[in-house]
Amino acid sequence: MKKLLASAVLLGLSSPQMVQAAEEVNVYSLRQPFLIEPMLKEFTDETGIQVNVKFAKDGIAEKLAQEGEYSPADVILTVDISRLAELSDKGLVQAVDSDVIDKNVPAQYRDSDDEWFALTLRTRSVYSSRERVGRLPASFDYLDLAKPEWKGKICTRSGKHPYNISLVSSMIAHYGEAETKTWLEGVKANLARKPQGNDRGQVKAVKEGLCDLAIGNSYYLGNMLSDENQKSWAEAVYINFPGQQANGTHVNISGMAMAKYAPNKANAQKLMEFLTSDKAQHMYAEVNFEYPVKVGVERSELVASWGDFKADTLPLEKVAEYHNAATKLLDEVQFDL
Repeated sequence: MKKLLASAVLLGLSSPQMVQAAEEVNVYSLRQPFLIEPMLKEFTDETGIQVNVKFAKDGIAEKLAQEGEYSPADVILTVDISRLAELSDKGLVQAVDSDVIDKNVPAQYRDSDDEWFALTLRTRSVYSSRERVGRLPASFDYLDLAKPEWKGKICTRSGKHPYNISLVSSMIAHYGEAETKTWLEGVKANLARKPQGNDRGQVKAVKEGLCDLAIGNSYYLGNMLSDENQKSWAEAVYINFPGQQANGTHVNISGMAMAKYAPNKANAQKLMEFLTSDKAQHMYAEVNFEYPVKVGVERSELVASWGDFKADTLPLEKVAEYHNAATKLLDEVQFDL
């Protein structure tokens, strides 16, 4: 009788119903539901693999570390190069050997050890008042933000926000710590108010006449133009791409990585490959006004209307190396005070 029961259990475990139930992949996401749910549904429709998502505003690295080998996470979706590098530095992710991903994601925007990969691109742009400034000249560079002519005319969110830390990190990579510190002191001296709010709030401040220039990510312009309550803010500014005659515009990313203890490794790789495909990249471009990381995928019509730009060619892996140095310099100049 015991042998018969054991055989029944084994047969049950290998039944089609049980196999089908195992076809899933678990995602931890810092990206908002409206953005990724449509493409995850498309992935499920194409593959039959169910995607389970846990959304968070922050703290994914801490959660993964706490869960350890018992973590159900397969794929992590997050934003900013510093957050992706943190996952790698803390040993919370694993390498993914995929010719598909390597073909779709340029080397500049992925880890050399294949532990993280970009999914979308966004520029750290400078917005200028249409009324008081107009478009900035093609020669405008991030270094110009420290020039005396902009004293009392610049708005930005906290210097310690990851988006600004990454910009400062890129400046250190190009110019060294001493010159970057001098630059930060100049930018601080030119601020119209204490750093505060988010990127949209800086554009709002330009519209209200509190400042003439604002530092912000490119996709926020599209988001504001699509929001009736914020459209007037966006219509009050031009988007500019600094560094066109120098190092190029600083580009940051949203990206993905496979969790170290991914229980559904094969399905996780399938999802990651899908997210770099033409279909998913097009969905990213249309829904959140980001630049596709895959070369050849068209930008949204609105984003394309902002014009082309030269991106900084510095590998983001290199930028991430200066995260701690950037944080230290921001503290030394008391940027947020």
